[in-house]
Amino acid sequence: MSSRIGPAALLATAALLAGCAGEPTRLAAGTSRDDTLRQLGTPTATYTLPGDGERLQYSRAPAGFEVNNVDLDAGGHVVAVTQELDERLFDRTIQPGVGTWRTADVLRTYGRPFEITRVGSFDGNIWTWRYKWQNTPRLLFIYIDRNGVVQRYHTGDDLMLELLAPL
Repeated sequence: MSSRIGPAALLATAALLAGCAGEPTRLAAGTSRDDTLRQLGTPTATYTLPGDGERLQYSRAPAGFEVNNVDLDAGGHVVAVTQELDERLFDRTIQPGVGTWRTADVLRTYGRPFEITRVGSFDGNIWTWRYKWQNTPRLLFIYIDRNGVVQRYHTGDDLMLELLAPL
């Protein structure tokens, strides 16, 4: 008796493999830039890093919840892959109020926000990203003054999905 895989099963397997191949966190250290681009496609942004390195940024914003940064050394090989929208990293990454963390640093770390707003109690813009913490939709708010300097940040619950859900 011969076993035969149907077309639907083949398509499902191909889709699963393609999804795995396109996941930045599965890249091995030392992967070349060309292989990275082949596996992940064109990044949403690229940035120069100190020491002639390069950051390939893969953002799923504005609708998604992840920003993956693939850092390459001067030789063009992967040295780090970081999913930046992680609450455990915010205190170590975001440097408010000291005048050293600016708009360019925010973009290089988190990419473009899904929303930029203003409020009367702050003289600047508030950049917002969606992320998930323990599978709960959350928001990261970074306050950038009119000189482009990060002054503070905070997180909060993202209630938009609850508001859109039918009762």
